Amino acid sequence: MEEDNPWTTLERKEVYDNNWINVNEHQVINPSGGHGIYGVVHFKNLAIGVLPLDEDNNTWLVGQYRYPMQAYSWEIPEGGGPLGLDPLVGAKRELLEETGLVATDWIEIQRMHLSNSVSDELAIIYIARGLKMTESEPEETEQLVLRKLPFDEAYQMVMDGTITDSMTVAAILKTKILFL
Repeated sequence: MEEDNPWTTLERKEVYDNNWINVNEHQVINPSGGHGIYGVVHFKNLAIGVLPLDEDNNTWLVGQYRYPMQAYSWEIPEGGGPLGLDPLVGAKRELLEETGLVATDWIEIQRMHLSNSVSDELAIIYIARGLKMTESEPEETEQLVLRKLPFDEAYQMVMDGTITDSMTVAAILKTKILFL
């Protein structure tokens, strides 16, 4: 049956742990019967993203240097939210922190696993409408550039490969297909 687990875990050993992730090495028997290892990254937070849209279908992207990629990235406002807490609370916090925007209308548009071959990280993406600009509150680790642009321009950035962040790509494509 498709849903049966063909893997056997023989042993699990923690190899790294911090406030955000936990990495374990699993000794396994793989689906073909061979012995091997599997590294699993457990995320201690949800990944939360917000696509803000105003009444004229403008959106806001956040630009920042992403250390793991050693590259600059344009993204929807996104961050982490504690497991077990309402992800909408985290979405509202991230939108305010990164853009200074507050929204009155929220719709969850996507749940997705970001890299399910090595991680259990779950992402939840929202569209935020009814926007009002206030003061942003970025975290000390963030050096952000905020860019307001027409949604169709953001869509073109996805289509031409300028935007590669998976949550941003999913949010923009799903919004284009379902709502615009």
